[in-house]
Amino acid sequence: MPLKTGDVAPEFTLKNSNIEQVSLSDFKGKKNVVILFFPLVNTAVCEKELCSTRDSMTRYNDLNAEVLAISVDSPFAHKLWAEKHGFNFQILSDFNKEVAPKYEAFYDVFVPGKLDMNGVAKRSAFVVDKEGKIAYAEVLENPGDEPDYDNIVAALEKLG
Repeated sequence: MPLKTGDVAPEFTLKNSNIEQVSLSDFKGKKNVVILFFPLVNTAVCEKELCSTRDSMTRYNDLNAEVLAISVDSPFAHKLWAEKHGFNFQILSDFNKEVAPKYEAFYDVFVPGKLDMNGVAKRSAFVVDKEGKIAYAEVLENPGDEPDYDNIVAALEKLG
């Protein structure tokens, strides 16, 4: 059953591009969290999405929101990609493919008939409030689509 507004966000601890552990609970009571699942580093739509996020960080910071981008790529791939594009938010590695399935943001087969990759995160956006509940959820089936950034910001604005 898909996660929806009001559900408790599944807890996780993942490694960032500096091989440091980051947990969702690190922000509980302190900040709202925007979780962006994305399929793969160095792909056109993922690059566009994360560069757009980078360019909007002032807006997210003004709304007291922490942005966590998550893919199944390794922390080493994330580090190179983050340095290349100057990302100003954390990118976390779900290399063991444990978190994306909890959020029902997971392709069993990514781009069947062409890439046939097993276990890739679906492009998704979740806003988690300071108490750990989902305030916004968007899981996209088409990897070529981007999340609705205006709806993400509107959800954060409602949280105050």
